Amino acid sequence: MTKKQELKFEEALARLEEVVHRLEEGDLSLDEALNLHEEGVALSKICSKKLDEAQRRIEILTKDKEGQFITKPFSPEELLEDKDSEEDLN
Repeated sequence: MTKKQELKFEEALARLEEVVHRLEEGDLSLDEALNLHEEGVALSKICSKKLDEAQRRIEILTKDKEGQFITKPFSPEELLEDKDSEEDLN
């Protein structure tokens, strides 16, 4: 496992912000800019992967048809569908 893959989400995001800032400054050589861009892409993938992993771990507490509380995996799509259903009722 490489050092970048061992980064925590917050560390990877902070470094990504540094990379973006350096690129936006625009005072880099082409080689430096390309190297930073590649690092930024790798950091972005790490952040995305960690967010996906966190989303899979989140559960929602809800009631089933019998009124019993149950947990189920979080689904952003279901959350949007539920919100749309509530708006249709109003």
